[in-house]
Amino acid sequence: MKVLGAGPIVTMTECTSLQFVSPFAFEAMQKVDVVRLASLSDPELRLLLPCLVRMALCAPADQSQSWAQDKKLILRLLSGVEAVNSIVALLSVDFHALEQDASKEQQLRHKLGGGAGESILVSQLQHGLTLEFEHSDSPRRLRLVLSELLAIMNKVSDCSGEFFIKSSELFESPVYLEEAADVLCILQAELPSLLPIVDVAEALLHVRNGAWFLCLLVANVPDSFNEVCRGLIKNGERQDEESLGGRRRTDALCFLCKMNPSQALKVRGMVVEECHLPGLGVALTLDHTKNEVSEDGVTDLVCFVSGLLLGTNAKVRTWFGTFIRNGQQRKRETSSSVLWQMRRQLLLELTGILPTVRSTRIADEADAETEPHVSVYSGLKEEHVVKASALLRLYCALMGIAGLKPTEEEAEQLLQLMTSRPPATPAGVRFVSLSFCMLLAFSALVSTPEQEQLMVVWLSWMIKEEAYFESTSGVSASFGEMLLLVAMYFHSNQLSAIIDLVCSTLGMKIVIKPSSLSRMKNIFTQEIFTEQVVTAHAVRVPVTSNLSANITGFLPIHCIYQLLRSRSFTKHKVSIKDWIYRQLCETSTPLHPQLLPLIDVYINSVLTPASKSNPEATNQPVTEQEILDIFQGVTGSDNTRLSQRFSITAQLLVLYYILSYEEALLANTKTLAAMQRKPKSYSASLMDQIPIKFLIRQAQGLQQELGGLHSALLRLLATNYPHLCIVDDWICEEEITGTGALLRRMLLTNNAKNHSPEQLQEAFSAVPISHTQVMQILEHLTLLSASELIPYAEVLTSNMNQLLNAGVPRRILQTVNKLWMVLNTVMPRRLWVMTVNALQPSIKFVRQQKYTQNDLMIDPLIVLRCDHRVHRCPPLMDITLHMLNGYLLASKAYLSAHLKETAEQDRSSQNNTLGLIGQTDGPEVTREELKNALLAAQDSAAVQILLEICLPTEEEKAKGVNPDSLLRNVQSVITTSTPNKGMEEGEDNLLCNLREVQCLICCLLHQMYIADPNIAKLVHFQGYPCELLPLTVAGIPSMHICLDFIPELIAQPELEKQIFAIQLLSHLCIQYALPKSLSVARLAVNVMGTLLTVLTQAKRYAFFMPTLPSLVSFCRAFPPLYEDIMSLLIQIGQVCASDVATQTRDIDPIITRLQQIKEKPSVWSGICKVSSYKNGSRDTGSMDPDVQLCHCIESTIIEIINMSVSGI
Repeated sequence: MKVLGAGPIVTMTECTSLQFVSPFAFEAMQKVDVVRLASLSDPELRLLLPCLVRMALCAPADQSQSWAQDKKLILRLLSGVEAVNSIVALLSVDFHALEQDASKEQQLRHKLGGGAGESILVSQLQHGLTLEFEHSDSPRRLRLVLSELLAIMNKVSDCSGEFFIKSSELFESPVYLEEAADVLCILQAELPSLLPIVDVAEALLHVRNGAWFLCLLVANVPDSFNEVCRGLIKNGERQDEESLGGRRRTDALCFLCKMNPSQALKVRGMVVEECHLPGLGVALTLDHTKNEVSEDGVTDLVCFVSGLLLGTNAKVRTWFGTFIRNGQQRKRETSSSVLWQMRRQLLLELTGILPTVRSTRIADEADAETEPHVSVYSGLKEEHVVKASALLRLYCALMGIAGLKPTEEEAEQLLQLMTSRPPATPAGVRFVSLSFCMLLAFSALVSTPEQEQLMVVWLSWMIKEEAYFESTSGVSASFGEMLLLVAMYFHSNQLSAIIDLVCSTLGMKIVIKPSSLSRMKNIFTQEIFTEQVVTAHAVRVPVTSNLSANITGFLPIHCIYQLLRSRSFTKHKVSIKDWIYRQLCETSTPLHPQLLPLIDVYINSVLTPASKSNPEATNQPVTEQEILDIFQGVTGSDNTRLSQRFSITAQLLVLYYILSYEEALLANTKTLAAMQRKPKSYSASLMDQIPIKFLIRQAQGLQQELGGLHSALLRLLATNYPHLCIVDDWICEEEITGTGALLRRMLLTNNAKNHSPEQLQEAFSAVPISHTQVMQILEHLTLLSASELIPYAEVLTSNMNQLLNAGVPRRILQTVNKLWMVLNTVMPRRLWVMTVNALQPSIKFVRQQKYTQNDLMIDPLIVLRCDHRVHRCPPLMDITLHMLNGYLLASKAYLSAHLKETAEQDRSSQNNTLGLIGQTDGPEVTREELKNALLAAQDSAAVQILLEICLPTEEEKAKGVNPDSLLRNVQSVITTSTPNKGMEEGEDNLLCNLREVQCLICCLLHQMYIADPNIAKLVHFQGYPCELLPLTVAGIPSMHICLDFIPELIAQPELEKQIFAIQLLSHLCIQYALPKSLSVARLAVNVMGTLLTVLTQAKRYAFFMPTLPSLVSFCRAFPPLYEDIMSLLIQIGQVCASDVATQTRDIDPIITRLQQIKEKPSVWSGICKVSSYKNGSRDTGSMDPDVQLCHCIESTIIEIINMSVSGI
């Protein structure tokens, strides 16, 4: 009897004549269906008697009426069976005593080491086991079977994994098999703790007819089916066909699954889960496959084996691969193995879907031209294409992963299937791609010249039909691109890339030796695709419409990329610029990952020649007009909304191309100069017309869809356009695009949308008369987005000069500032140029110059040559400072780029002039130093101009503005003055405006000092009015860095710099009372003492008169300096007294007072102040500098004393 009903499993010869439990009977037992049980034949019913008799005799747990009726039917069913009496007798035995005797025998056998000694269960056997069983009563029969079974179980536990067959008359005699089976079932049911069913099942594998006994045992305990199967599988071998035990275990499990076919696939799942008995899994799958109804779809066998080999579980893949390899190495009869039957079934499925009519002759060119899409080869049926693809992948996995070696028949049929021609559907495209990759991976399938010619014809058909397939199937990623790509890889000898391509297409990692591709390489490079054919064909390939990351597979862009890398286009003088431009225009989100590498390699092919011998062998760059066409509608000044002709993706890619091109051009300057090549750079006017910041802002909102494009653009922007990467701008953008902006847009009314730029211009024209209309329009414009404000930019900037007139409300100025900042997020460069030109001073009879972007980058100080009224208009001054900061950064980038562009030219000219090789590095260093000096002078000039703006004008001084302190309250500075033409309010505003402008300037200077501390050092070495020191020290937080270079500044030989250093230090000590400040202050006091001994009378007066008040600040900040400073002051007084001793004796009383003040400061603290003023007023008119200096010393000492006594 064959397993699983004529299935392919190996038969157990000892069980062929035995009656097994049928699936119908087993299901009836599982469900306790009495009606079905009653329909069974006597032989079938005989096998189930142990369980049925126990059901009828034992007290049931179910006390329902329905079970009572079923029990009556069972009793009626059993009443006519003679064998029931013997089973009833078996159930009448004292099983408790039997279990005790069995336990004692187990202990005895354990003591004796498992040997066959005296038995407690069975004693005095006078005849053979079979005769004893025949002549024994029921209790003795139970003991005989139990003793034999325990002996087998003990031997199984002691055999340490070695399989054996136990010869036992009791289990082999065909006459007593049924009675032995009854006893076995009753024993297991009544003694479950002594005889666990899984252990019993394991023991039955070691006796003849064990599978039959096992099936009867499980059929009488149907609930144990899964437990028994899992136990047998778990204890089984990893490779079942390698040993007798594995094969017997597999056969037994197959009999069980035949008895309960509904659980066969579940048992197969256990096999995979445990990675044991692979042959069993295949056998169950084969049986299930033959019972499938559908023949056109992918069969369960293909799915199961593919899942094992192509799944993610490496353990399962290795386990099944070992099964395949070992199965091929066995020398026994292959037709009886599971592997052979699996291969036979797969071959039958493969041949079943091959085209039924196939001409053996090869179509010539004439036949192909008559009917271009009808081949003499009959194609695959559409319903078979998916199944064919699945079979190809399965055979690839079997050969590549599991190491299957195909037979000649299998190789022939596989080649026939691979070279068949599917219909033009997406599945057909996939099938052709798989077939092509399988040919590359397993070129050994092509062994004869006829087969090779067949393959060449099929490849030629692929080339011809590629366009038709793509147009008909609607699939963009067709097999034509893959052919082209492989051809390019072969020409460039990139065999590893071909292997990666094959593995990626097949979806599996297989080992392909590069040497196996040599024959395919010759076919491709010599017969089908020469390099010139590849290049010419690639240009004619249509670009992929709406290329995005959603389109997978191999596309034309992959082919063009490889050809650009190998420089095939330049080698064969084929222009690829138009194709790349069209493809960039046909892009959408999400961004395809191949686009950025394509642009990079294209730029390299434009700038770098393919070889030094032919420096002109380069591709052509994209023209400026083509670039402008991409940005049409964005760069225009029309008032319509942005044109949607090209996607934002195309615009961002072209922007990336331009920025990368310019960066690569600068990076390769030396190489290009050595080749005497000068590729054309894109003009500054083109860059001015591209809305870089607007595009970057658009990209910021699409970061997830653009992949790495946004970060790449930011990198290029930070390098080449630092003025577009100002931190304040990014913070401002967050505020503009945040939640608040969204809420404001919800308030947007139709009235706000209807205001045109012309209406705004009319409102500005009426500003001298009425402010209401312009204020209303400006407030409505604040609700618009940045891109919607672009049409109003020119009107806003051109009318800024009008806002400088007196009487313009502050609210209008602040709103204009707000709108300008919003526009700055999308069009900064164009906006800056318009603003600078609009804020030029209006001089009669002098024509204003219109500055360009290039002018402002060369000379950023043009920004500060604006109308002087801007300096007292904080909202517009804020705009001016923003532009100044941007153009200072732009100037640095411009000069660096200019230096790189012209460095090699100047070096070559210098070499020609000097003719000395050793001096080639000299000019380069000089140029770099000159550039740095120019930038430093530029920055310091801007700082000096800004500091000068902070000083009050003569008019402001006349009105009482005091510039000495930034922190003084505004109201305390305002002085009462007579109103002049109603300008009292204007005076107050003027003072507040000055203070606000000073704050804005201090903020900018702080940023500049932090960005480059050398600017702070240079500015303070140059010096500025000392009236500004309280302002700069208190208003610029980074002024503490001056402590680092003040010692160097004090050491300068110029007296003015030394004075400025001490005055600066005095303010810094008050602001930053730090240990470092104390050490520098002590150094300053020592330097002043040293200078006292070397300065002449005139220089002494010029030095100490402005620096003596600084000593008061030193004492206020650091009281430990009191003694040193007082000694210095007395010393200065003594020096001055000695100089005038010959002239007058009036100085002696002053020196005497100074000594008394130093010795008894508390006595003089109350009266010194009054006397000092009297003496000061008496001697002020004296022209003697030493006398004046002595009075100044006295005043300084008194101020120090008063400060120390009052605890300040």
